[in-house]
Amino acid sequence: MTFAAWVFRIAGIYGILILMPMYFAEKQIGADFPPAITHPEHYYGFLGVTLVWQILFLLISTDPVRYRPVMLVAILEKLSYAVAIVWLFAEQRVPALLLGFGLVDALLAVLFFLSYQKINRGENSMSAGEESKPEYDGNYGLPISVEHFRAVRGRR
Repeated sequence: MTFAAWVFRIAGIYGILILMPMYFAEKQIGADFPPAITHPEHYYGFLGVTLVWQILFLLISTDPVRYRPVMLVAILEKLSYAVAIVWLFAEQRVPALLLGFGLVDALLAVLFFLSYQKINRGENSMSAGEESKPEYDGNYGLPISVEHFRAVRGRR
């Protein structure tokens, strides 16, 4: 497995493990970090969108070369949380616990960037003994090209 595949797979699994319990902890979070959650639609909306990102990280891990352009957006996703938490911590508006999670996201943003760069330089080749996947050929996963199909049907 490649560096990028490992990074995105670990990020996705980590995110799911952190986020899933939060679906069952709304009252506890309100008690531990008052005030209580007064807009559950924001809380569960945040969880849902963030969980979808974790699934996207797992998808990227399946074929980092193919999904390389999406890595730039994944970096922004990680930085958006990390920068916000560091800023809020500097203003003493969030506890140190959240700063820790923000710094993990900052680290993941760096690892995502390194993954993006390694693929750009061709350093993300398959490990010895792994079967190589064919490169994406623009045929939308079809075994033959659209042009081939048209030629066989007599339409050019």
